Amino acid sequence: MKTIAFLFPGQGSQTVGMGHDLYQEYDFVREIFDTADEIAGAPVSQYCFKGPMETLTETVNLQPAVTAVNLACLEAIQRAGITCGFSAGHSLGEYSALASAGVVSMADTLRLVYKRGELMHRESVKHKGAMSAIIGLDIQTVDTLVQAGRDTGVLSVANHNAEQQIVVTGSPEAVAAVSEAAKSQGAKAIPLKVSGAWHSDLIKGAEDEFIAYLGAFSFNAPTNSVIHNVTADRCEDGQAIQQLMAMQLCSPVRWYDSIRRLLSENVEVFVEVGPGRVLTGLLRKIVPQDYNHKAFAVSNLKSLETLISELA
Repeated sequence: MKTIAFLFPGQGSQTVGMGHDLYQEYDFVREIFDTADEIAGAPVSQYCFKGPMETLTETVNLQPAVTAVNLACLEAIQRAGITCGFSAGHSLGEYSALASAGVVSMADTLRLVYKRGELMHRESVKHKGAMSAIIGLDIQTVDTLVQAGRDTGVLSVANHNAEQQIVVTGSPEAVAAVSEAAKSQGAKAIPLKVSGAWHSDLIKGAEDEFIAYLGAFSFNAPTNSVIHNVTADRCEDGQAIQQLMAMQLCSPVRWYDSIRRLLSENVEVFVEVGPGRVLTGLLRKIVPQDYNHKAFAVSNLKSLETLISELA
């Protein structure tokens, strides 16, 4: 039996039309989207299927939208009899990973991400922020640039996505300064189209309220091993996972280390569960060429059928 890891995307993977064919095909998918609409008090499903993109990408809509698609794909995969030994999610996607391991229910997952999106949106309106992807420098070099760049404003590493693909986050002037410093060392710096400085102290105003909100939910011990963003490690205790999710809001996403951890566990099949192919793209950058594995991305009926024909 091959060791399977489910990987769940976060913000940035969205497309208008995502999840629509699964919604038309399966009653259980319609239930997931109906739940998302009800919790958000907004037609999240319609933003997914018809847009407009501008409305879909508002954080308060996007977090339940991407999560609903992730959960729809997950449920379809699980109903086909395909289960995983490990799961991980990129930033927002970590909540879908928790659902896949039975740590929280699907409905509670949607409640948590809606609240998270609402609070992050509120803070991004109060504190203008920016993010930029630095391509071509390692984490130690970027950390050094970030430390030096803090003189110009709030600045930190948001995501360590691949060995030399690192996203910085913070105040616009500080992000611009560190981007220029990275370019002077031969790197590329690509500004990201985001509405806030995610995973930075600029959204720290959301932290206490979100921690209090998290405390109202019960977190179960996971049924499969979740590799967490904050630690790039597993955790078997529900209460400790709850604390990790409180820290996750303003901490760096250690995605590169998380995938390397999955490689150390001899995962042979990676399945990106949800819209887009961002995470399978990062896998190609991280997994050594001589490491024997297969990668799939399931976002619609056709890709679901491909997975089932290979694995079920």
